[in-house]
Amino acid sequence: MKFSAIILVTVLMLTAALCSAGADDEFSVSMIDEAIFSRMKGKSYKDNCPIPLDDLRYVRVLHVDKDGVTHSGEMVCNKYIADDVLEIFRELYEARYPVERVRLVDEYDADDEMSMRDNNSSCFNFRFITHSTKISKHGLGLAVDINTLYNPYIKITPDSRILEPATAENYVDRTKDFPYKITSGDLCYRLFRERGFEWGGEWKTLKDYQHFEVSDEKARELYPDYR
Repeated sequence: MKFSAIILVTVLMLTAALCSAGADDEFSVSMIDEAIFSRMKGKSYKDNCPIPLDDLRYVRVLHVDKDGVTHSGEMVCNKYIADDVLEIFRELYEARYPVERVRLVDEYDADDEMSMRDNNSSCFNFRFITHSTKISKHGLGLAVDINTLYNPYIKITPDSRILEPATAENYVDRTKDFPYKITSGDLCYRLFRERGFEWGGEWKTLKDYQHFEVSDEKARELYPDYR
């Protein structure tokens, strides 16, 4: 091999190594520091939140959108699932699985409807299950919503149909093809299920296609008062 060719190969190898190292630097789990908490206080972390701040972690990731553009993302979740969430997003990123936005729900003033309408993926937000008085798994930081606009929450009652976000009408019919759709058996589904998460798209009484959560049994093991 000629000297110039050796130099070219060496440069390419170093560039690849540096890119890989740079990507690794963008995937991290850390405690909630004062700067992050200042963004959460009174929004996702409300005054009546019973979850100790020490139980939460700040997760940084990279993700790609449907056009293949790379973005930096951030999420707060329970320390019990933080490492799993990090590795799931790392594998989604490496596979170029499209995730449009990963922002703290606090950027939407913790308004879940607004976050979903923006197709934002998020985890912790102290709130109650829709149309109930039970703390949501999101309120424990034990549930993750992915590509929320395209994978809505749908519940049919004798008198009405509940759709969240309300702007997701075009994505109710799951036989249609559209970007960001989560399906049974796709990579996002497999990565969460392999780590013990349940998928709302498989629930019987309602469908929550964006939603992955730990089991009730695990939630009660971690928080005995959870009912």
